[in-house]
Amino acid sequence: MLTNPIIQTMLSRKSIRRYTAEMPTNEVIETVVRAGQQAPFASQLGSLLLSRNQEKNRFKAPLLFTICVDAHRWELIMARRNWKIYSGPETGDLFLLMLGMQDAALMAENMVIAAESLGMGSCFLGDAPLRSGKIIREYQLPKRVFPMVQLTMGYPDENPPPRPRYPIPFVLFEDRYPEFSEEMIQQAMTQMDQGYLSQDYYRRLKAMIPLSGDREETFTFEDYSWTEHICRKWGQPYFPDNLLRQLEKCGFRIGKKTP
Repeated sequence: MLTNPIIQTMLSRKSIRRYTAEMPTNEVIETVVRAGQQAPFASQLGSLLLSRNQEKNRFKAPLLFTICVDAHRWELIMARRNWKIYSGPETGDLFLLMLGMQDAALMAENMVIAAESLGMGSCFLGDAPLRSGKIIREYQLPKRVFPMVQLTMGYPDENPPPRPRYPIPFVLFEDRYPEFSEEMIQQAMTQMDQGYLSQDYYRRLKAMIPLSGDREETFTFEDYSWTEHICRKWGQPYFPDNLLRQLEKCGFRIGKKTP
């Protein structure tokens, strides 16, 4: 495979959960944010909240960014042009949110790559949407701003290896989507599971999701790995069933005509 400094930066990225106390300078922060802004976008629907409160931030990270889908800011511009966002009776805000999430996600990824190139590390916190109410209060967010994901950032105080990924044939499908053979599925599972087991990932984090219902626990940290962990996330009640309510707190109505 070809390589260059940019590709190597991307391939060596990993989640960092331990940081030094060093605070990045304003110049470094501005550089990361400008790199984020330069990502492709539909309508520049991504905006950023920043906390430098290390005692309060997750993992005591020097920086905590909250990447938002921000329709409020765009609606202010539209009002200056005597427009408002059209929302049909069937889709409500769904398509607006989909495009906004693309904008925000691409922005966040550019920030991560920029941070890596400057010697920093980061970690995405995917549970931000389920804590929308708290984030709204903390940052005094107006309606029509949705906290999509949070991103801790700072100078690493650990150096874990990059995490495993699926084999390329399990990801890249040319001309048509394949019918997966048992061998292909098993190869992908093995690559992920053995990769995480070799890093002792879940044992170090003490992260084993409890089973619900009548399933009997048969795993230990000797064989509990990525595919079982993710199956437990999506195969049983794990995430709070309140995402639509959280979106409504932010002023987004899915499947309902926006007033």
